[in-house]
Amino acid sequence: MKAAPQAQLRLIDLQELDSTLDRLAHRRRTLPELAEVERLEARLTELRDAIVAAETEVGDLDREQRKAEQDVDQVRARADRDQKRLDSGQVTSAKDLSGLQAEIASLQRRQSDLEEVVLEIMERREEADGRVAALRAERTEAEAELGAVTQRRDGAQKEIDEEGGATAAARTAVAKDVPGDLLALYEKLRGQFGGVGAAKLYRGACQGCHLALNTVDLNRIRSAAEDEVVRCEECRRILVRTPESGL
Repeated sequence: MKAAPQAQLRLIDLQELDSTLDRLAHRRRTLPELAEVERLEARLTELRDAIVAAETEVGDLDREQRKAEQDVDQVRARADRDQKRLDSGQVTSAKDLSGLQAEIASLQRRQSDLEEVVLEIMERREEADGRVAALRAERTEAEAELGAVTQRRDGAQKEIDEEGGATAAARTAVAKDVPGDLLALYEKLRGQFGGVGAAKLYRGACQGCHLALNTVDLNRIRSAAEDEVVRCEECRRILVRTPESGL
């Protein structure tokens, strides 16, 4: 393949621009803010689930407390009725009086037990309320942190995209100076060799694979016409000759 020396030199400009675009794309994919956003979003999902579970527990305890308080009220009302009967003097039989007194005592013990249950439920409810409040506070903090990280991510992406846009425009201009067949070869080699399709021959070494060429290869390149497109025998990339090639 043949191409004017100036067109071959433009390949180095093109390669530098393509390498810049590759670095920008890699930087965009590996922004630390991306991983942080993902971590915070996962944590927020966990917190939302935990809040729902804690709020459900609070609701269950509310119902349990209302039921226990209703039981206390029922026992207290029954004990009050029995006490009124006892105080009214309507019960005169010794056996009935003894039975009524025993029932009142039993109801009082039952009421005391139920009130203990209510207190225990209230304590559990207070703990559950505390968990809900703590989880909501953590959620608020995580949301604020996510907002800040998202803003930093968006700013970094915008900066990268702006630089990438300018670099892509410059690349388009440079690519116009490279013949179609040489450009196609360059693109093919870029795809095969990690994004580097052309490299300088600098002081007898290929800057693509960074290996020094042997004497035979250097003599071959030295004797090649200026418009001959030469390749590195080691990595097969396009070698671009410059005044610093050491030929």
